[in-house]
Amino acid sequence: MSIFVLSAILMALLFLMLGLGLWVAFSLMGLGVAAMMMGTSAPLGSVLATTIWGNSNSWALAALPLFIWMGEILFRSRLSEDMFTGLAPWMERLPGRLLHVNIFGSGIFAAVSGSSAATAATIGKLSIPELKRRGYPEQMMIGTLAGSATLGLLIPPSIILIVYGAATEQSIARLFIAGVLPGILLIALFVGYVIIWGLLNADKLPAAEERLPLGEKLRRSRRLFPIVGLIAGVIGSIYAGIASPTDAAAVGVALALLLSWGSGSLNRQTFIEGLMGATKTSCMIAFILAGAAFLTVAMGFTGIPAMLAEWIGGMNLSPYALLAALTVFFVVMGCFLDGISVVVLTTSVIMPMVEKAGIDTMWFGIFVVIVVEMSQITPPVGFNLFVLQSLTGRNILTVARAAFPFFLLMLVALALIVLFPGIVTWLPNKM
Repeated sequence: MSIFVLSAILMALLFLMLGLGLWVAFSLMGLGVAAMMMGTSAPLGSVLATTIWGNSNSWALAALPLFIWMGEILFRSRLSEDMFTGLAPWMERLPGRLLHVNIFGSGIFAAVSGSSAATAATIGKLSIPELKRRGYPEQMMIGTLAGSATLGLLIPPSIILIVYGAATEQSIARLFIAGVLPGILLIALFVGYVIIWGLLNADKLPAAEERLPLGEKLRRSRRLFPIVGLIAGVIGSIYAGIASPTDAAAVGVALALLLSWGSGSLNRQTFIEGLMGATKTSCMIAFILAGAAFLTVAMGFTGIPAMLAEWIGGMNLSPYALLAALTVFFVVMGCFLDGISVVVLTTSVIMPMVEKAGIDTMWFGIFVVIVVEMSQITPPVGFNLFVLQSLTGRNILTVARAAFPFFLLMLVALALIVLFPGIVTWLPNKM
């Protein structure tokens, strides 16, 4: 059987399994089994067992459940509410006013949750009722939240960067640091857009409220100190080389529990709910990674990735043309799969092409995450769209239209890191 025929059969089989609603992990394992049965005579059972065990028994992945648990603890605490209260007084002077709370609040919460959906749900629960009560335009209210919540995928500690690092054997600490400047870039683009919109549409905003004196602003901002301290403790220890991502995650969990207890929101119920939520999410991701690891090995036996890399290389595409094609590919994939599934499903096929084109694999990780961020607000399976649909009661197309300007801003950010790769690589190279 030729490689092209085998590739077509496997692609059709993948879409069939996913279309039937089979779990992504089972689909990946099933595809790997089919590939090895049809394309190689290697011992299937031995390869399956050793690959899944070897990739599950990874110290780098120990950071994953810890960071997820840290986000679950904060999701159920009063710290997110304190964050909103501390930010709001400083936003009144900016054009667009409290719409900026969605952006800065998402940026801060992203730095302690690592999850896009958790960021959208947490900040949305706080800001949507408050902004609606004050009369802010619904489209901008939804759009700013949809766009800025995707920062949970990029700003460290990012769960998807841990997944990418484990799948491609990259340094997770360097990937975390590489995500800082692109995350700040996205926040700056979002804030700039809201400022311009606010200047052009001042009549659509509610009347300005009485400005608080500086002393009152500072008093309210004291409620930001715990969460900012948590971010500094986790990310600062990694950047300073004091702790590995796994060590920093353990410290983050301990600090999150301490802060949640200090705020009075930690009790037996919230502790168990947070622990179980983190366990379920971690098991799901670990299962998908195990399936993807087996698929990667199976694809290596069939020779499909090497063939595709050689085929792409024979087309003499420039790196820019390759990245443009991959952008479209990832956005389309993201229309049907969640971000983690997109990364683990495509790594085995895409990475040989990327390496052959001479593209820095660490830089490419940030590139992929930004594209996956874009897919989070792209119908029909944009996870952030579903979260906001449940929070607002609006249909998914209304939410997608509100998010579209921020999709374009992420496209601008993508173009900037392609033209100026130092935005990604400068900070890690300083470590």
